Amino acid sequence: MTAVPNSVARLAGRRALVTGSTSGIGRSIATALAREGATVVVCGRNKDAGDKVVAEIHSAGGAAHFVRAELADGARAATHLAQAAAEAAGGPIDVLVNNAALLIPAQSLTEVDEQLADLALAVNIKAPALLTAALVPAMIEADGGVVVNVGSINGAIGMSVAALYGATKAALHSLTASWAAELAPKGIRVNAVAPGPTMTEENAAFHDALRGYTAATPAGRPGTSDEVADAVVFLAGSQATHIHGVTLPVDGGYLATR
Repeated sequence: MTAVPNSVARLAGRRALVTGSTSGIGRSIATALAREGATVVVCGRNKDAGDKVVAEIHSAGGAAHFVRAELADGARAATHLAQAAAEAAGGPIDVLVNNAALLIPAQSLTEVDEQLADLALAVNIKAPALLTAALVPAMIEADGGVVVNVGSINGAIGMSVAALYGATKAALHSLTASWAAELAPKGIRVNAVAPGPTMTEENAAFHDALRGYTAATPAGRPGTSDEVADAVVFLAGSQATHIHGVTLPVDGGYLATR
């Protein structure tokens, strides 16, 4: 990553919080926002991994800080994260990326137990709702802000043995539209991205399978985390000021050909 000069940086002066940004797509999003001039708060459970992301951003000339958070802990965790992120960033957060999610392995409906269901709902739906609610008042007071939710194509179509994960992402897509309708008059834009099969370090063992799975899509390949991050940067920036409530697929045309 090389920082963009402030004269051309799209997000210069912005303060961004990216949940689940110590690895994978979230890490790429944090890096991309910092490259475009934002001061980024990296968030996750693993401090060592978070510090590594922050160090990488600093070495490229960007500004970043790490705040540890356990998003499954409900309202207390959301309130703490909102306050700690603003303190770390040096002012109110005006770009929130709700990226953190519980990634559920392929699992039949009959294999889902109550504990897993509760955890999926807590991390994938409850946490972004509570965190967004905690940050919105300061955005309104500052005359504007942006929320970008990271959904999934699983939330747009039915997929075998992925019902619970897909349901949580469908709910996040729905929240995106509802929040956009509520918050746009207050100066806050809300949108989402919906990644398709994406290459990350976490799924390295499945890269060959992903290539085969996406061979027949228009793009003919899986996406990269950097491509998802580029879409988030666009939605967070001034080039998207008239875009509200959309869920933008970043899937190489997967949904278009279903």
